[in-house]
Amino acid sequence: MTLKTKLTDRLGIRHPVLLAPMDLVAGGRLAAVVSDAGGLGLIGGGYGDAEWLAREFEAAGKSRVGIGFITWSLARRPALLDMALERRPAAVMLSFGDPAPFVERIKRAGAVLICQIQTVAMARDAVAKGADVLVAQGTEAGGHGVARGTIALVPAVVDAVGPDLPVVAAGGIADGRGLAAALMLGASGTLMGTRFFASEEALGHPAAKERIRRASGDDTVRSIVFDISRRNVWPAPFNGRVLWNAHAERWLGREIGLLQHIEEEAARYAAAREAGDFDVAAVIAGEAVDLIDDVLPAAIIVERVVSEATRLIGVTTLPGRAPSAG
Repeated sequence: MTLKTKLTDRLGIRHPVLLAPMDLVAGGRLAAVVSDAGGLGLIGGGYGDAEWLAREFEAAGKSRVGIGFITWSLARRPALLDMALERRPAAVMLSFGDPAPFVERIKRAGAVLICQIQTVAMARDAVAKGADVLVAQGTEAGGHGVARGTIALVPAVVDAVGPDLPVVAAGGIADGRGLAAALMLGASGTLMGTRFFASEEALGHPAAKERIRRASGDDTVRSIVFDISRRNVWPAPFNGRVLWNAHAERWLGREIGLLQHIEEEAARYAAAREAGDFDVAAVIAGEAVDLIDDVLPAAIIVERVVSEATRLIGVTTLPGRAPSAG
């Protein structure tokens, strides 16, 4: 069974499921497995490491994958986009910044431009600048984001940009119920990060995956504590959602004090990341951790999400905003 939507048509995929391009977690192998299972895997370009990107594109083999970048960071290393485009990605996703400087090169290379947005104003701006697909990211998502919830943001964005542009829901979705709900809100598919972090192919540390498996959404927090600790504070209005740990308990609400002790705390944080000590280092995960009880092969995750959503909706084709039998 498949769910046919504007997104599957636009990207030429079987299932309306995208892998979030998680920095240092969504590598080439994971992206390839998601794509081979019928979705589209996006390698996590993150802050930009040319050697890492080359290795992960190699790991993807001949699978049809895309790539995602943190846009404000890509602006500091624009040559990385050319490097990625040489690999002929199916799509390029830009998040957290102005896509305008990169649109022409992406379109000229024949890649689909996906823009992740967090407000209706951002959605309109991305469309005006040439976005082919929008990812409407709610605050429930792991990692960086803003403030609006997925369930209200998605239909607002769909209404704002019109019926022809595919809108993808992100944030708080980890199973077929979430995909079905997103489709009923007018989205054309979903982008999932936390669920795929807890997959066998994800590059994340096994201890981080285990924390995701055991966590509750109540155990997540939005904060800049972890950005300060790694000396990488993001531009406003973005902050990050991570799992609560001892480091957060120590410094949340005491960010000025953290800055005053940044030399020793940054060294301590870097050492903890290297050692897989997640009492200090952050596990980047969203509120959907409640829905994740196991670490599975990514292909099984895709199959389960799509089969459950198909069963719940009871249809196989979604040509417009409302489901119809097909």
